[in-house]
Amino acid sequence: MNTLLDEYYRYDLHNSGFIERKQSIHEENTLICGIAQSGKTALIKSYLLTHKKSIYLYLDCRDCRLDVKELNASLKVFCRENKISILALDNYYDAIDLFEIDQIILSCEEPLEFPYRIINLGLLDYEEFLAFETKFDGTALNHFFQLGGFPAMHKIASEDRVLYLQSILNRALEPIEFSILSQASKMVTQKVSAFNLYERLKGERKISKDKLYIHLQSLFDRGYLKSLGKFNHPSAVKKLYLCDIAIKHALVIQKHFGRIFENLVFSELDKHHLECYYDEGIDFYLPQRGQIIIASPFANEHALFKKVESLEGFIVSNRVREVIVVTMNLESTLSHPVSRIEMIPFERWALGEDT
Repeated sequence: MNTLLDEYYRYDLHNSGFIERKQSIHEENTLICGIAQSGKTALIKSYLLTHKKSIYLYLDCRDCRLDVKELNASLKVFCRENKISILALDNYYDAIDLFEIDQIILSCEEPLEFPYRIINLGLLDYEEFLAFETKFDGTALNHFFQLGGFPAMHKIASEDRVLYLQSILNRALEPIEFSILSQASKMVTQKVSAFNLYERLKGERKISKDKLYIHLQSLFDRGYLKSLGKFNHPSAVKKLYLCDIAIKHALVIQKHFGRIFENLVFSELDKHHLECYYDEGIDFYLPQRGQIIIASPFANEHALFKKVESLEGFIVSNRVREVIVVTMNLESTLSHPVSRIEMIPFERWALGEDT
C-alpha cells in the first residue's frame, strides 16, 4: 500500500482551465457534497494547488487498487513520516478511517455526519454558467438551455454530450436508480408520489415497493431529484423536479419546453435556498417575500390578467405583494387591482440581486 500512497504523493496535480465557483475551500476540515460531475474534484485540486506539493496528499478513493484494510493500517503512518498536513480523500466512503491531522478534505455524494464545514456543491446556476462561456452574447441563454449546469459539458463536443452524461449517470447510480431517474425525467414539474413512480416502473422491471422507496429517497438525499411541497398542505403530493435539465435531455426523447423552463426557474430558486411552495395555479410561492412566481416563457398580457384574476383569493388572503412572471424575453410591468404584475426575462431575473 505504501507504494500506491507514494505514487499518489508524487503525482503532479492538474486542474487546467479551472474557473472559480461561488463556493471555495478554506483552512478548516471540509466535507464537499454533490452529485457526480458537480465539480467537487476541481474544487479540491484548486485548493491544494495553492499549497506546497510536499504538505498535501490527494487520494481518489474510487481507485480499485486501494485495499481499505491496508489503507487504514498505513495511511496515518505515511502522513506522519512525510510530514503531510493536508489530506484530501476524494470520493470518500466511511469504511476509510480518519485520524487527527491539520486539515482533512473529503468529497462524497451523500451527506455524512462529521463536525466539518459542509459545502453543498450544486451544479452551475446561470451566473456561474456565464463564467464558463467563451463569449458572452445573445446566445448564452440558449446555450444554458442546451447544456444545463454540469461544468464539464462545456468541454464535450455537442454530438457526444448525451452519451457522456448517460455514461456518468450509469457509473454513479445503481441500475434501479437509473431507471427511477429516467422515469422521473418524463414527469418533471408534475405532482408525483413514490407510488406513481412504482406504478410506472413495475411494468418495465421487477421491483418491490420497499426497494423503490429506498432508492428514490437516496436520489433525493444525494440531490439528483428535488421536490416542492404544497403551501400549508405538508401531506399533499409534491411536485417533482430534476437537479438539472441536462438530465432530461440525456434520458428522454420527448421535449416539453414549458416544463423544462419551469424546472430551470425552480433550479435557480433552489440554489438560492429560498423558502418556496406551489399551490393550485401557482408555480412558486415565496411567503417570506410575498411573491408569486410564474414560469411562462411566452406569456401575453391578456392571459396573465386572466390568470391573476383566478388567483385573487390566494393573493388577498396571503397578502401577496407582487406576481413575477419569468419569461424568455418579454418585459413589462402591468397594473392590476389586486397585485403588481411584473414580466421579467429569465436572464435578467436569474442575474438579479433578489433572485
